[in-house]
Amino acid sequence: MTAVVVTGMGWVSALGSGVEVQWQRLLRGETAIAVGQPFPELPPRPLGLVADQPQKLQDLLVRATQAALQDAKLAAPLPETGVVIGSSRGPQAQWEAFARGQPITHWLETLPAAGAIAVARQIHTEGPVLAPMAACATGLWAIAQGAELIRRGQCDRVLVGAGEAAITPLTLAGFEQMRALASTGCYPFDQRREGLVLGEGAAVLILERDSVAQARNAPAYGTILGAGLTADARHISAPTLTTGSGLRAIHTSLQRSGLPLEAIGLIHAHGTGTQLNDAYETALIQKSFPHPVPITATKGATGHTLGASGAMGAVVCLLALHHQLLPPCAGLETPAFDLNFLRQPQATPLAAALCFSFGFGGQNAVLAFGKGA
Repeated sequence: MTAVVVTGMGWVSALGSGVEVQWQRLLRGETAIAVGQPFPELPPRPLGLVADQPQKLQDLLVRATQAALQDAKLAAPLPETGVVIGSSRGPQAQWEAFARGQPITHWLETLPAAGAIAVARQIHTEGPVLAPMAACATGLWAIAQGAELIRRGQCDRVLVGAGEAAITPLTLAGFEQMRALASTGCYPFDQRREGLVLGEGAAVLILERDSVAQARNAPAYGTILGAGLTADARHISAPTLTTGSGLRAIHTSLQRSGLPLEAIGLIHAHGTGTQLNDAYETALIQKSFPHPVPITATKGATGHTLGASGAMGAVVCLLALHHQLLPPCAGLETPAFDLNFLRQPQATPLAAALCFSFGFGGQNAVLAFGKGA
């Protein structure tokens, strides 16, 4: 199977704009979640804001893309490079503004694929441009699709990832109506967990065929292995109680990666801090893994960035593989479940990691990552 490696990464979240800055904050167990009130008609809420006010999707993605290009020592134009950039909500904020009477001046920037279009224009590509939408599993879907473009021989290099400008009045009101929002902070897998905290941001990875990366002496953070992508087809928002589809996603990912269960040394959990998700993930892990695999989650630091969260989780997995260092589970103090949660940074030999993402509509995505050369 063609080896697909990651040679550059860009990451923007409430934790900051640089990959290394955010990594260090995660290792220190810091959180960027703070109470804010960006919309006066809505009450204050804990949020993962990148700046004082909510950001524009295209701006977040352009920043993350530029950082990834610099990291990989590449520059536009990149005419043969593919683009797979997703977002679960796209430019929803602009449509909400339009509904309140603000005119739309550039209709292209309001399409569901606006984020992918912005990145494609940024690098001046003439290659394939895809814009997947799979709820909160979007980021991992995008990475898996980009890797397949390389494996099928359509591209030698693909920019992949996702962005989300999720902090809007409609999004906040919707999650509030579902009673899913936290009132003080995000505490994944904790006894005091009370719901999710909305965050915003973007993560972009540069994937390359291994031979192409070697030809330009580009070091790799790690490799993209196999993906498991399934759907529950049961409920619009709640995970299935049987865990069958989630289990298939895990085992399909491992099978396509050629990995035994024992090879997994880290799981980056979806870890939303909601009652249903955390219990669901715990059941999946307990049913799948005979060994106490270390578990981390980062939404307690960044907030839940919805479609972008899987791409951010991928960055964390690749950094862990690159540094051979496992980051702690942000926001966890008193575990509510019997799992091997990371409570502090842990240096350890790490050969493979899994990233989990689960989304509304029963979307299940599991992606395996391997150590770089």
